Amino acid sequence: MNQPLLPARPAAFALAVTLILGGCAAQTSTRYPSLLPRAIESRSDAEPESPVVLAEPEPSTDSALADLRKTLDRTSADFAPAATRAERLADAARGDAPGGERWIAAQTALAELDGYRATTSATLSAVDTMASDRITGGKPEYPAIATLQTAAQAALEAQSTRITAISAKLRSA
Repeated sequence: MNQPLLPARPAAFALAVTLILGGCAAQTSTRYPSLLPRAIESRSDAEPESPVVLAEPEPSTDSALADLRKTLDRTSADFAPAATRAERLADAARGDAPGGERWIAAQTALAELDGYRATTSATLSAVDTMASDRITGGKPEYPAIATLQTAAQAALEAQSTRITAISAKLRSA
């Protein structure tokens, strides 16, 4: 009545157990990729360091920059008293109707200020062109150009702010 636990053929049983357990053994299959880091995963995305190239002094560039600096300084020096005069005229014209004598005098003074601002803008444009030409020519940055660019931009912004403030006085009239 009791059945034996082992089959009648022990050799067949041993072979079956060996095959079953052999399937559980570690296999060195190449079907799946390795989990080790790949070369692309160990690269750096940082910008490569490029050598700093210093600009050689260029007499022609320095001369052109000196001329532009003189123009900027002269325009800024002439703008200040003209702005004071325009502000005084705008204060005097406050409350006058457009087209009145004092209003026209204030507008004329503002037009003079616009002329100074246009000269400053042209100077900034010339400096920007010099910087752009250096870049497109593959030349290194020239620090004197950047310095004059900053000064011209600041002067242009200051002049624009002052003109806007004076104009606002006439509009409120």
